[in-house]
Amino acid sequence: MKFTRTSIALAIIAMISSLASASLDVGNAVGTFAANDDKGNLWSLDEHLGKKNVIVYFYPAAMTGGCTKQACAYRDESASLNDLDAVVIGVSGDSVNNLKLFKEAHGLNFTLLSDINGNIAKLFGVATKDGGSIEREIAGAAHTLTRGITTMRWTFVIDKQGNVVYKDDAVKATEDTSNVLAQLKKL
Repeated sequence: MKFTRTSIALAIIAMISSLASASLDVGNAVGTFAANDDKGNLWSLDEHLGKKNVIVYFYPAAMTGGCTKQACAYRDESASLNDLDAVVIGVSGDSVNNLKLFKEAHGLNFTLLSDINGNIAKLFGVATKDGGSIEREIAGAAHTLTRGITTMRWTFVIDKQGNVVYKDDAVKATEDTSNVLAQLKKL
């Protein structure tokens, strides 16, 4: 079989594409990533590795029913999570402004990251679909919350060495925090 430059290039592109869309599994090392947080500051995974276990949970959209229940459960369990040396990071396709409003409306006490282009979701292998908009009244004012992409609801726990030690790609919003706490207690 004779290989041409074109066939080799196409094979390399296909291999890179399959790796980019492959899902992270337990035991895999997580590549570094950074994104804007709910305050507009750059948040980087590198700043937390070696110091904390990192819970990265992906959710479809700020200010929606299941996503609010999931976020509030993480908020309510912050002391337990802190005792287990863990930091929580919520990731969605929402804009920084949407995340700021979501955090303020529900008194969330952890970082939310804006992944409007789906780059972090792609790194983790989390499926996405088109974004959308919802209308919400927040503190007496009407807001249109538009997101670039909608991620599926998945959760990962990354240990201090940067390896995935827990993955749930069928998350139930109301059970997520208790499942993560149980996993962290095993570390």
